[in-house]
Order: sequence, then structure tokens, then C-alpha cells
Amino acid sequence: MGDYRSFCSVLLVILLVTCTSGEDPYRFYTWNVTYGDIYPLGVKQQGILINGQFPGPQIDSVTNDNLIVNVFNSLDEPFLISWNGVQQRRNSWQDGVYGTNCPIPPGKNFTYVLQVKDQIGSYFYFPSLAFHKAAGGFGGLKISSRSVIPVPFDPPAGDFTVLAGDWYKKNHTDLKAILDGGSDLPFPDGLLINGRSSNGYTFTVDQGKTYRFRISNVGISTSLNFRIQGHKMLLVEVEGTHTLQNTYNSLDIHLGQSYSVLVTADQPGQDYYIVVSTRFTSQVLSATSILHYSNSAGSVSGPPPGGPTTQIDWSLEQARSVRRNLTASGPRPNPQGSYHYGLINTTSTIRLQNSAPVINGKQRYAVNSVSFIPADTPLKLADFFKISGVYSLGSIPSSPSGSGGYVQTSVMGADFRGFAEVVFENPEDTVQSWHIDGHSFFVVGMDGGQWTPASKLTYNLRDTVSRCTVQVYPNSWTAVYMPLDNVGMWNIRSENWARQYLGQQFYLRVYSPANSWRDEYPIPKNALLCGRAMGRRTRPL
Repeated sequence: MGDYRSFCSVLLVILLVTCTSGEDPYRFYTWNVTYGDIYPLGVKQQGILINGQFPGPQIDSVTNDNLIVNVFNSLDEPFLISWNGVQQRRNSWQDGVYGTNCPIPPGKNFTYVLQVKDQIGSYFYFPSLAFHKAAGGFGGLKISSRSVIPVPFDPPAGDFTVLAGDWYKKNHTDLKAILDGGSDLPFPDGLLINGRSSNGYTFTVDQGKTYRFRISNVGISTSLNFRIQGHKMLLVEVEGTHTLQNTYNSLDIHLGQSYSVLVTADQPGQDYYIVVSTRFTSQVLSATSILHYSNSAGSVSGPPPGGPTTQIDWSLEQARSVRRNLTASGPRPNPQGSYHYGLINTTSTIRLQNSAPVINGKQRYAVNSVSFIPADTPLKLADFFKISGVYSLGSIPSSPSGSGGYVQTSVMGADFRGFAEVVFENPEDTVQSWHIDGHSFFVVGMDGGQWTPASKLTYNLRDTVSRCTVQVYPNSWTAVYMPLDNVGMWNIRSENWARQYLGQQFYLRVYSPANSWRDEYPIPKNALLCGRAMGRRTRPL
């Protein structure tokens, strides 16, 4: 009854606001999260389903829509969903990671109230706790432009979501046990496209028409290359940025990243392979789906087209070619190029170096030598209720320390309305993929070797893309400029899920002393409380 009352309270507030102020549209979803048998690689596994679906339901929204997602946890363990790329403006309360939210207990529910404020683009959602991401529970999230905003290409005949990623035959509990035991994960067993292995999924097109493919790497271990037999891809959007419309034969898509391409069905009427394959791995995995022409006179023929394998320079040059369309509108009417990020003085430089220390005989991963461990209370709740002893601000240095690895609940402080230069430094031999919640950043530079202040001379200060997930090549660096324009407690993490789980993450507390709704929304009435926040009061309805 309490859960029902809580949901009704949220619904009542929404209806009152909608009726009285004529706000942006609301979209309502009710999701039931369950276990279910799945066979993506031909072996029975325990998957995580949403409303019986694997992958989960697609969310289709429009800029500024309010998304009301009532999640019922029918698992036998706590559960949370996070929204990869949704910035949660002024509202880290809805971010869905353990640093901000108490888990939804088994048999209970929680209603997320999100707004896709001033955003467009292609994203996805995923389960953020434990190792649930390796079992499913993810799905596509699309934010279309408002009808009054011009889009820099003609409306496509169709819009397809492609959720690709590596996959293990072991259940998520077994993978978690491997990591808890101090070991690293084995190589994945295969790749999936929309939850299916080779030739298990079909995209149907009409000859002569153009279609949009929104491709996300939802895997946990490997970068991917995406290509379509006999077809070119016109890149149009990357994580909310309209790009220069360059043509590609294949695209590297790293962990957690999303790309949007236009594909014209301009070939003879038959079926063609859509291929994903692993990048930068000694063993190459691949999976295929089918591009089916509605007038097809035959099935796929020939071998699937090959792609790049271990070539880093090729990938680096492709990454540098992805640039911002300066004249196109983003979520607002003004052109993307009207924001001159390159003319803004940075207020701080944060250097983040990943490492793989062994601590107390177990494999861990770290940022600036600090391997993150969760606290007994979500950090955002500890901050709001002023609960001491949960974390210490400044418990991670803002540059590499060179010391041995150690564990800590690491939180870095930052000032609201600052403009940070963040340099990701990767001294290891594997590609890294980094994500920052609550923000979008400008990828101003990437190169091999060691970053130095002189590296700034190579920065693209005119037309780089703004995105939320970026790769760092082996023994290389990537630099981004990030407006600190969103108050809250925000997760910065590796998108390699074993590294994230074993400590390669931390939280950035973006602080404003104003204590104003203009800067940050108050704690939600329906906020779940746990740990040392149990028994505290949220706020009146």
C-alpha cells in the first residue's frame, strides 16, 4: 500500500503541474523487471527482462519530454536503472547509480521522474548495480528534435535501434563471483545484435529509401566495429551532437558509445550482412544481422565483409574526423557553432590516470591510484542530510599521484559554473572508455604518448563534437573541455564493466552554495532511503 501511495503522490504532482502550467509533454511507462530464461548464444542463461523483453522496451521521446518510469523490482536482489547520456539537469536524484540512489529492494518499486531537457540524440539505459549489465536489462533511448527545430537532413523512411555488445555464456552471478575472487574476466564468448547472435535479427528496408540506424555499444568488455555489406554510412549524430556528414565504410564504436548514421538502400534487391566485430583483440569475435530489402530476390551471399582488427592509428584518425556541424541546430534553434567553447578560459585541469593495481592479493582497478569502494549510504543522500563519515571530499587527487593503489570512497569537488579541462591518461596496453554522468564534454584532443601542457597546442578549439563517452587509446591521452553546468553528485567511470566494478570510477560533486531550485531540484518526495539515511524525512508533498 505504501508503494501505491508513493506512486499516486508522484502522479498527483505531475498532473497538477501539467494542468496548471502547460509544461512539456509527459510519457508514462510501467516496467516489471524479472528473471527469465534466454538463449542468446544457444545456451540457457538467466537473463534480466523488462516486461518480458530482452533487450528491454525502447523509449522514444522528444526534447524536453518528461519521462515517468515506474520500475517494479521482481528480482530477488536490489536493482537500479541508469540512463546513459541523459543529463538529468539539476536532478542527479534520478541518475540511477548507487552513489545517488538507494537500490530498489526486491518486491518493491520506484518511480523515476526524468526530463530530457535540452537534449537530442541516441542513448540507452542499463542496470547499474552488481554485474546486472551482463544479464540484460538494457534498452534504447531516443530523443527526437521538436517539430519547430530544423534537422540537417531529410526525415528518414525508418529509424532503427542497434544494441550491439559482447556477451558471456556464464550467468552474471558467476561473472561477479570471478571478480569478487580477485581475478579478471575471461574473453567474451560471442557478440549480440539486439539480443541475438548471428543472423538472428533482421532490418527490413524498401529499395531506394534512406534509414537511420542508431548504434550503441552496450557490451561490457570490448570495442566494436560496425559495417553493412555493400552500403555506405553517412554519420549524422553522436550522443546528441549533429556531426559533419562524412561517409564511412565502417565505424569503431567503443564501450558505452552511441552513433547515428543514415543508410540508403541503393543496392540490388537482395539481403546483405550487417556485421559487428571486436577491435584491438587477438581473437576476433563477430556477429551478423540481416539488412533485408523488401523486394529481395535472394538471401545474403558471399562472406561477411571484413573490418579492421588491431589497427590503432586507423581508429585514431577516424575519431579525429568526427566533428561538429557548426551550422546545424541542436536541441534549440540556435546553431551548434554559436557556443564557442574554444574561447572560454578553463578554471581547472583534472588529470585522470587509470591503473590496474593488485591490492591485498586481488585484482583491482584505480583512478589516480584510488580504487573506488561503495559506501554504506548513497553519497548524494549523505551530502543532503549532512551525514558525516560516509565520504571525504577531496579523497581522490586531481592528478596522478604515482603512489601504489589503495581503496577509498573517492569523491572530487568542483565548483558550479566552472569550465574544466579533463585529461584522461592511459599508460596501459588496452583501450579505455570513459563516461561522465550529468554532463556533455568537448573532445578537444587525443594522441599517443604522454600528455603535457604543450599538448594544448594541438587541441581542436573550433568544431569538435560534444559527447558523454570517450575512448583513450593504449599508451595515449584524450583531453576534453567540460562546462560544470549541472549541480549534483555525478559518476565518472570506466565503461569496461569489470574495471568499473573493481574500482575504476569515482564521483564528482559539483557544488553551488546558493541552495536554490534554479541550481538543483530538492530531494524527491518518493526518494528511497537506506544505510545511514534510513528514517530521515524527504520533504512534504
